[in-house]
Amino acid sequence: MNKRFNIIEVKDKPSRKEFIEFPVTLYKKDSNWIRPFDFEIENIFDANVNKMFQHGECTRWILTNKDNETIGRVAAFIDYKTKDANDQATGGLGFFECIDNKEAAFALFDHCKQWLKERQIEAMDGPINFGERHQWWGLHVDGDHKPVYNMPYHKKYYRAFFEDYGFQIYFKQFTYKTIFSPDSLSDIIKWKAKRLKANPDYTVSHFSSKNAEKFIQDFVYIYNEAWVKEIPGIEGISTSQTKTLFDSLKPIIHEKLLWFAYHKNQPIGFFIMIQDLNEYLQKINGRINVYGKLKFLYYKYFQKNKNAIGLIFGVVPEFQKRGIEAAMIYEFSQKGFDSRFPFKTLEMNWIGDFNPRMSHLMKHIGAKVYKTHHTYRKLFDETKEFKRSKII
Repeated sequence: MNKRFNIIEVKDKPSRKEFIEFPVTLYKKDSNWIRPFDFEIENIFDANVNKMFQHGECTRWILTNKDNETIGRVAAFIDYKTKDANDQATGGLGFFECIDNKEAAFALFDHCKQWLKERQIEAMDGPINFGERHQWWGLHVDGDHKPVYNMPYHKKYYRAFFEDYGFQIYFKQFTYKTIFSPDSLSDIIKWKAKRLKANPDYTVSHFSSKNAEKFIQDFVYIYNEAWVKEIPGIEGISTSQTKTLFDSLKPIIHEKLLWFAYHKNQPIGFFIMIQDLNEYLQKINGRINVYGKLKFLYYKYFQKNKNAIGLIFGVVPEFQKRGIEAAMIYEFSQKGFDSRFPFKTLEMNWIGDFNPRMSHLMKHIGAKVYKTHHTYRKLFDETKEFKRSKII
């Protein structure tokens, strides 16, 4: 470690607090940054909460200067179930924050690299999450807008840090936005949807809390068929994990934001949206104490959320290219809007450039790229061939 810096492992209450509070200081003059719930960040590093620890490991650090002031933070991690899904055994780096000092940033990168190499890892992706891809994944590089719930917003100078260090773009993630209405759909979407609807073998319906167990089982099947088998490095999900996920989302679930498609009553696709909780979080300052709960409830019930997030799309491979996505979008446009439906805009989050079919679909719902994130990869042996994520 450079003598100008000191790196401290986060393993006690003071260092955990410093890890959480450092970004608050760093972004205090940036109106677009929204402080996430403190407990949601802490849960990622809690082996009793984050199931990734059952088959992985993670360590995090803060970086201080000679005056003992915190100037950076980072975490490194390994998922032993998916690390070998690449040509090189690959780990991860995430939750990186740093002052505008390349030497300090490189000190954090070097420390993560060394930690991973000691565990026979040959490459690292970053900045990513020690958990699901829809959370805290990618470097925000374009679209100077506030982040949606559980997605990162970053300092503009971070991009140079990553690319100057030797990280290369593994894939890009686009966020599309549209003022959504039935009129925003193209004629092609309407035609595909109506054609499918005319076939009695296919049905589309939205989530119902009365049949939550059934929809959870359907979600598990579709996710494991449509995502895990299609995209390398995606880990399967269990019924218990999904139930925990849906339970955690219960306060912000709107039934007409979760759509499922079926063929002869068998689940074949989903279109999962949630309301953008960040519209409330920007008023709460990360703490869910009594005062925070009161503010959250006030904004939830009296200042209606106007933005929805498209969280995840999935269609079982054998039913792809049949218009299933079009049918779910069309049904949402027809039945999702009434006097009790408050949402005015839709941000389709996390559309990878490895999935051109989804990008093409966005154009047909009137959505345009609103923000861009990069997921980078750094090969420790730079003589090896770098490969971008495969197109699906």
